[in-house]
Amino acid sequence: MFGQIAVAALAAVTSVIAALAALLAVSAIPMRRGRREVPALIPELEPAIFLFDDKELVDATGPAKKLLSRLPEPGAEWARIVHYLDERFGQVRQKLAALSETGQFEMSAKDGHLQLQAESLGGLTRLTLVDLDTEGQAVLVDGLSQRAQEQELALLRETVAASPTLVWRTDAKGEVVWANRAYLDLCTSEKEDGDLSWPLPCLFPNASQVNDGKPRRMRRADTRAKGWLWFEVSSKPTAGGLLHSATSVDSLIQAEAALREFVQTLTKTFAQLPIGLAIFDRQRLLQLFNPALVDLTRLSVDFLSARPTLFSFLDRLRETQIVPEPKDYQTWRRQMAELESAAASGRYEEIWTLPGGQTYKVSGSPHADGAVAFFFEDISAEVTLTRRFRSELGLGQSILDSLDEAICACSPTGEVLLHNAAFSELWGIAPDRALSQMSILDVIAEWRKKTLPSPVWGDFRDFVTELGERAEWFADVTHADGRALSCRFAPLTGGATLAGFSETLLAAPPPRECREATPMREPESAKSG
Repeated sequence: MFGQIAVAALAAVTSVIAALAALLAVSAIPMRRGRREVPALIPELEPAIFLFDDKELVDATGPAKKLLSRLPEPGAEWARIVHYLDERFGQVRQKLAALSETGQFEMSAKDGHLQLQAESLGGLTRLTLVDLDTEGQAVLVDGLSQRAQEQELALLRETVAASPTLVWRTDAKGEVVWANRAYLDLCTSEKEDGDLSWPLPCLFPNASQVNDGKPRRMRRADTRAKGWLWFEVSSKPTAGGLLHSATSVDSLIQAEAALREFVQTLTKTFAQLPIGLAIFDRQRLLQLFNPALVDLTRLSVDFLSARPTLFSFLDRLRETQIVPEPKDYQTWRRQMAELESAAASGRYEEIWTLPGGQTYKVSGSPHADGAVAFFFEDISAEVTLTRRFRSELGLGQSILDSLDEAICACSPTGEVLLHNAAFSELWGIAPDRALSQMSILDVIAEWRKKTLPSPVWGDFRDFVTELGERAEWFADVTHADGRALSCRFAPLTGGATLAGFSETLLAAPPPRECREATPMREPESAKSG
């Protein structure tokens, strides 16, 4: 009976074990089907935590280090992260200064996307920055789009950093909240120690007063060169402040200064010129004139300063009788149009004889960029002197022509300077022959042809070119027609020589070719034979 009980107990235990095994198998099936693996912690989604020991960074999480690497501002890690937080949260700098007393504080960003927790841990400061939009969420981002955005962001950062133009942003209070490398370099050059920290100095405090976007010139003292640095500064409003840019215009300022000095030099030079100057631009408006133009044209300074047109200027000259008066106005206008076109091509030059007896020399020449310059020169004295000189020459020639003695004068180089009518008649030289076309050698050749052979001409040739003291001397020659000529050769002032010829009162022997041959007498012996 005991054996039966044992068998029954073993069967009951076996049944229970089988039932438990079946239950476990059945329960294991849904658990295996519904089981999910817990994802590992994504580094980019963990909070950014900074641990500072009296403003010196001692530890940071991955996102915190990555955030610091993307802050290009100058200064140590503490200054950079405080500036970053203060820009987004506001009054972070003041609360961190009082953290040792308060122990901790927590605040949200102005846009509500970030949360900051600050704790004081016995001399250490821990800052925790949480992104409320991504914390605890697996945000899926398109890889291609993300890569394109990062490349574009890197390109923009490189462009702004390499730009020579100063670019910076200011908030509503006028404080600098961001600046590019060129701005930071200028700030560094103006600091003696060269160490920068936030907040950055505002190099152009007046830039925030005007935000119309129009450039305006501002300057800063150059401590290195002991001069001025000139910039063209533009400001435009943006969200939360102003965006400023400043371009260096030192070379432009130097060029403008050089141009002003050049114009002043030209103005002083033109003011001392006795020649009137009028320069018209391509629209033919008067741009520049000098005081001599006022004196010569008798036009008022007010009229010239009003920048009249070229034809208005010429019309006023006609009214003041400075332009030669033609028979009719249409002819005059046509002449003035030809004057303008000729001056523009550089071919105009004319003598104006005015009704008042004055004589002006007017010339025009083209200038750069289509401008035209006219020059008015009073040559009345020169013309009068020339006329008087010509009158005196004519009078002197008339006096020489009235003399019976045939004379001519030659220079030390043998060039015939003048001769009178008697000389032309005696030697057959045309009175209107140009003196520059004759030399003393040509004249001597004529003399040799029209006189009997004589050594006088060779002596005269040597006398003309002789240096040193010379004395007047006389000689006689015989003309081919049989006339006896008395020659007078005298030195003149400046090495010139005078030759005079006059007929002698004594009868001259007949020409050699006209003489009759004398018959030879026969010897006495021939007669006797």
